[in-house]
Amino acid sequence: MSIKILYTAEAVSTGDGRNGHVATSDGRLDLDLAMPPALGGTGEGANPEQLFASGYAACFHSALRLVARQSDADMNGSSVTARVSIGTEDQGAVGLAVTLLIHLPDVAPGTAEELARSAHAVCPYSRATRGNIHVDLRVLP
Repeated sequence: MSIKILYTAEAVSTGDGRNGHVATSDGRLDLDLAMPPALGGTGEGANPEQLFASGYAACFHSALRLVARQSDADMNGSSVTARVSIGTEDQGAVGLAVTLLIHLPDVAPGTAEELARSAHAVCPYSRATRGNIHVDLRVLP
């Protein structure tokens, strides 16, 4: 499979990985990292799960807005919250799980569920993670 590249983001990690530093080549992000207390760290910096959650929430919300426009759905007040969890899998390997909380206050529940499934089919983050990590779609009332 080939892809026509439209944009490339670049970030460099230095220091001690999860307790190090990350910066993007354009200078937009420049963050100290620290493992959260739940994983034995200080929590005095951002962590990769927060960065992944931010990216996934924004990407999924864009995909949701795209499919909603095609359906003439009202997206006023819409939001997507991504919860990225890290833990151990059955064989002891470390893995991720994602819960996407989808809020479409002005869309009927059945339509909102359909839009969420459609967005999950086209969102690049959803496509990249499909079959690799569990993603739970939850449409909020």
